[in-house]
Parts: sequence; structure tokens; C-alpha cells
Amino acid sequence: MSSATGIPAQNPAAPGRGEDEPLLGRVGDASQQEGKGIQFNLFIGTAIIAQAGIWIAIWASIFMHDLILFSAHPLLNSAGLLLTTESILILQPTHTAKQKYEGTHVHSALNGASVLSLIAGLVIIEYTKISHGGTHFQSPHAILGLITYTFFIIQALIGITQFYFPVLLGGEAKAKAWYKYHRISGYALLILSLVTVAAATQTDYNKNVLHIRLWAVIVAAVLILTGVLPRIKKQKLGLN
Repeated sequence: MSSATGIPAQNPAAPGRGEDEPLLGRVGDASQQEGKGIQFNLFIGTAIIAQAGIWIAIWASIFMHDLILFSAHPLLNSAGLLLTTESILILQPTHTAKQKYEGTHVHSALNGASVLSLIAGLVIIEYTKISHGGTHFQSPHAILGLITYTFFIIQALIGITQFYFPVLLGGEAKAKAWYKYHRISGYALLILSLVTVAAATQTDYNKNVLHIRLWAVIVAAVLILTGVLPRIKKQKLGLN
């Protein structure tokens, strides 16, 4: 089929073109369908695997014990990781301007809630440490946690600036040019978060109270990444 200029029109669904080709799988396997609600993005393609991973292991182990003030720390951090994962899954399948606009608003809202949950988790652990005269930021988990908290805040601020205040970056065109780096750093931050959770299994509190197994966290992390990474759109990361 030719355009009015006589140049053959490109088929956006053709392999390697458009934003319908995931990192793994066929064109359209991880794309939001026209007329479908954005909530269905949470289950498209391999997303259901990520959903299984995010809900197992940590939450079940925490609720198997009596809840105390300290319990809010892993619960709030787990909630933050859950919201972050859902924010990625909700936005990945979008490919039209309308879908991206709606998806980005939901994505930012979920990430905003995630950051607030993580900050609350940090406040809880610091209050507990101070009230009991505990040490601060000495274990691998604590150090990784501080790094993760910091990067979550930076990531959120950059994302907000790019989408809502592009003028601060020199205009909409320049802001959009940085989108792929925001996506790449977001996936890296998800992996860092999972490493931090894995490190938590080696803390004294977990060894003496929660007894969350490292292998269980690794299984959950593999499920999450198996659900998220194959749905990455190549063009959105500049891979085409």
C-alpha cells in the first residue's frame, strides 16, 4: 500500500518496527490492545509470572509471625517493591500516544506511592534502631538499602521532571530524548531492589525471627524478572 507521495507506507506491526516488538517474543505479544482497559496490562504476556513472584515468599513469611513495630519495615518495603513492579508492568505495553499518556500518569502515581512507602519503611527502621541503641548502616543489607532508597528518590524526581516539567530540561524534545535512560535506570533499580531484599535474609532479625530463606527470595526475584524483562520494548530502549 502506498501513501499519497507514492512512498510505500510502513506497517507499524512489522517485525522490528514500531513499539510492538518485545525483547523476547513476537510482535504484539506484550502490547496493549485498542479498547482494552489499562488494568489488563498487568497480566499481558509474561506479566502473570511477575505477579506470582512479587506476592510470594516475603509477605507470607512476615504474616506468619506476630506483628510488631519492626514488622512495618519489611512490609512497607515489600509494598514499595510491589508498587514499583506494577508501575513497570502497567506502562510497558503502551504504544499509542493516548495509551502512553494514561499509562504514564498511572505509572507516576504508583511510583509516588512506592517512594512514600519506602520512606516510611526507612523511618520505621531508623526509629527502631535509635530507640534500641542499634547500629546504623553497617550490614550489607543496610548499606544496599540506603543506596536503593537514594536512587528511588532520584529516579522519581527525574521522571517527574521529564514528564510534568520538561521545560526544566530544555523543552519537551530534550526531555523525551532522556526517556530511554530513565527506563534503563528503572530496570537497573528493580534489580538492585531485589538484591537488597536478598541481602535482608542474612540479617540477624531474619535469621532469628522471620526465617525467610535466601533461595525463596531468589526464586521470587527470578519470577519477577522473568515476567518483566521479556516485555521490554526494544525501540523504547533505542535497541532498534
